[in-house]
Amino acid sequence: MTVAKQQVALITGAAHRLGAATARYFHQRGFRVAIHYNNSRDAARALAAELCQQRADSAVALGAALGDSAALATLARQLLDHWGRLDVLINNASQFCPTPVGQVDEAQWNALMDSNLKGPFFLSQACLPALRANSGCIINLVDIHAQRPLAGHSVYCTAKAGLAMLTQSLAREASPEVRVNGISPGAILWPEGETAPGASDKQQILARVPLGRCGEPDDIARTAWFLATESPYISGQIIAVDGGRSVVG
Repeated sequence: MTVAKQQVALITGAAHRLGAATARYFHQRGFRVAIHYNNSRDAARALAAELCQQRADSAVALGAALGDSAALATLARQLLDHWGRLDVLINNASQFCPTPVGQVDEAQWNALMDSNLKGPFFLSQACLPALRANSGCIINLVDIHAQRPLAGHSVYCTAKAGLAMLTQSLAREASPEVRVNGISPGAILWPEGETAPGASDKQQILARVPLGRCGEPDDIARTAWFLATESPYISGQIIAVDGGRSVVG
């Protein structure tokens, strides 16, 4: 299925990983995409340039700190000044780091809450008028650990649980013009850097996945596409894309 080229999706944290995969997926199907970044300016601009080579004026990179509500309002204005409309907002950006109780400082709390909860709320609020004008939708990237706490990650899990409730709350408040749904990924891409699991940890995680393997970034992108373009009567739902992990005790 293709869509009119003028339709616009804004994807946060879209310079890398799931966000970049989703941006490419929507772009390949006719959307213009706004690639939000915080610290990954060069990668975001490179992706936008790559997509614009494929189709002129079809991608733009826009920066904003997710903890700065004024910057997010400016981001929404910049996007509307550039293309004049918004049809899909995908709150994908997320920070992830361990926060064992007893060792958490306020900076960690703020970073995890800003990217996983505060940013999605204030950006959604800023974008709602434009989304209402086009009967658009919001898609939030939640996490299976919003319901199943991950040991040593209490702040992250709390923030994602808040995002799950935000998804349902916005689905009520933004209706009937705007649909709001969520996606809860399971083992799709492993964390990188200091939080990357070792080989034995990966084996233990996959042992609890009925399908017995990791998913692919396009599993998330395809689900976002379905929610955005092929499900006009779905709102307030959170779809687990986790290989069946959420049905295992």
